[in-house]
Amino acid sequence: MEKKPIRVVVAKPGLDGHDRGAKVIAQALRDAGMEVIYTGLRQTPAQIVEVAIQEDAQVVALSSLSGAHSALFPQVVEGLRAQGLNDVLVLGGGVIPDDDIPFLKESGVAEIFTPGTDTRDVVAFIEERFYGPKKKPEILHIDHVGIAVKDLKAAIAFYENVIGIKCTAIEEVAEQKVRVAFLPSGDAEVELLESTDPEGPIAKFIAKNGEGIQHVAYRVDDLEAKLEELKKAGVPLIDQKPRRGAGGADIAFLHPKGTFGHLVELCQRPGKLK
Repeated sequence: MEKKPIRVVVAKPGLDGHDRGAKVIAQALRDAGMEVIYTGLRQTPAQIVEVAIQEDAQVVALSSLSGAHSALFPQVVEGLRAQGLNDVLVLGGGVIPDDDIPFLKESGVAEIFTPGTDTRDVVAFIEERFYGPKKKPEILHIDHVGIAVKDLKAAIAFYENVIGIKCTAIEEVAEQKVRVAFLPSGDAEVELLESTDPEGPIAKFIAKNGEGIQHVAYRVDDLEAKLEELKKAGVPLIDQKPRRGAGGADIAFLHPKGTFGHLVELCQRPGKLK
């Protein structure tokens, strides 16, 4: 079922004349698929409450740099509650001392985000409140084993005639300077890798190690989420973001220094969750 976009009012209460941070948050929420209404500068609590009513807001995100947060944020909460909007999630951000945060939360502000907060954390907090905890990305199974070979034609003949698995396609990936043969077997496959350039990664691998297994690839259900999880865990990555690989898959490589010395690929194949 498609999730209904969350409606958010981003507001600057009081006389604060700086709104760069509020605009950054507003754009991050829009990029995450939320419907965002920005009220502009110097809004009174009553004006913010009125906008929240008119826009049928589910979230009111308040930003303050003027030091008046302890007075203004609770007034917005009280105004919303007075109108019966008890389910509206109120968030606060800006230059807010740590000592003031407990009072603001007791006043009904659900969370305070101080300078330096990753905008993705704000998005995640809101989405979890409305959609529930995000599903942890999973490793589904081994997707393929990549084997570096000098002669692709000879290697295909061996696997077809001796091992007994058939080559179903051959693809050249110019970006990686490699020609790939796909030999499916059950839920996984063998990928034979022949370099198309003496300076390509497969040619360099063979020059250093000889022919053989160059990487093991694991299929994941959410590659971007898995990479973020690995970053937070301190796992060294070669690819910080997914890129397009052979066979139409989105791929990313982990650095061997974090995987006991071997190259690990993560891949996600659009439309395939098994």
